[in-house]
Amino acid sequence: MDLLKKKSLYWVLGFVVLIWVVELINFSVGHRLSGWGILPRTLTGLKGIPLSPFLHGSIIHVMMNTIPLAVLGGFVMLHGRQTFFEISIIIILVGGGALWIFGRPSCHVGASGLIFGYFGYLVLRGWYDRSLRSVIIAFITVFLYGGIIWGLLPTFSRISWEGHLFGLLAGILAARLERTKK
Repeated sequence: MDLLKKKSLYWVLGFVVLIWVVELINFSVGHRLSGWGILPRTLTGLKGIPLSPFLHGSIIHVMMNTIPLAVLGGFVMLHGRQTFFEISIIIILVGGGALWIFGRPSCHVGASGLIFGYFGYLVLRGWYDRSLRSVIIAFITVFLYGGIIWGLLPTFSRISWEGHLFGLLAGILAARLERTKK
């Protein structure tokens, strides 16, 4: 692995470490920071759009998001550091914005919207690019994480299926925008 790719993967790991640091601080204050998540259709909930991926409801919640975030974020990073940052920002802002507009009245936190966004981006990037590399990454993504699609169903009231849905749609949009940009 060349030095540039190795440094790029450090960015993904750094992102995951940042989420863990925020969670440890949040845990130490009784998860009061989680109140800064997305609160749909409220002015105070707007600040949650950029903050919610860094906030989690529990240590178990952040544990459940850690590996998929690192793996799928790493796959996105294989397309370049700038692409990683652009795609992440689109997913966070568009997915979070849609959640703020259409989500049920609850406090939505967690990186799972970003995970679903990366999933949607990687699969659609394979479809749009049709390069061998992008198609292989898309197949590996579906093989490893295709089961997350069940997270789009409103099965548990504590799980933000809306965040999953809007994250996925934002990732699909990001793949489309990237294709148009090229």
